[in-house]
Amino acid sequence: MLENKDQSRTSLSQLGEFGLIEHLTKNFTINQESTLKSIGDDGAVLNFGDKKAVISTDLLVEGVHFDLAYMPLKHLGYKAVVANVSDICAMNATPTQITVSVAVSNRFPLEALEELFDGITLASKIYNVDVIGGDTTSSQKGLIISITAIGEANSEDIVYRNGAKENDLLVVSGDIGAAYMGLQVLEREKQVFQLLAEGNTEKEIAETLNISQQMVSKCKVKAWKKLVSEGSKIA
Repeated sequence: MLENKDQSRTSLSQLGEFGLIEHLTKNFTINQESTLKSIGDDGAVLNFGDKKAVISTDLLVEGVHFDLAYMPLKHLGYKAVVANVSDICAMNATPTQITVSVAVSNRFPLEALEELFDGITLASKIYNVDVIGGDTTSSQKGLIISITAIGEANSEDIVYRNGAKENDLLVVSGDIGAAYMGLQVLEREKQVFQLLAEGNTEKEIAETLNISQQMVSKCKVKAWKKLVSEGSKIA
């Protein structure tokens, strides 16, 4: 879970809910003019003037959307923010604020949440969004993250999914399928570690994962001869 396996662990109960919130949010800075009031009250206050507010929320659940067996917490925090910021940009709006809510079980020490919020802080700085609120609570099992992103745009500039028309040019950026390929590599590595932990040999692991089929191919000569002897024509 923790990148530094040797560091001490602090129980969340030592800080309490409000102490935890203060500790995790102390490094957030406010940069948007539309943020009038952020963390520290019962609610945030925003002012977009004549512009429209665009809002998007994503929920990430451990074991469903991410696996901490190979996902570092700092990366997870960063990714959670980026996913929501991307939704705002997809509607041709400018991301301005986010709220962050987390539910954690007692297996997570303070240091684990610090790593998670390090990633959230980094992403908020890179994409210039203010963290203006959120919530923390306990979870019976695992980690749950909910992030709401807020953006602003002129009414005439907002782009909707149903706005596409015939003969419009569709442009896709980035490496299509790269994230999925990366996930497959990580899942395969996880499976290897699980098989090693179960006491399997390298040969057994190779056979289980079909690696030997790729590394040492076999020519089915016996099968070919049998079929030929029975009068079959093999191409």
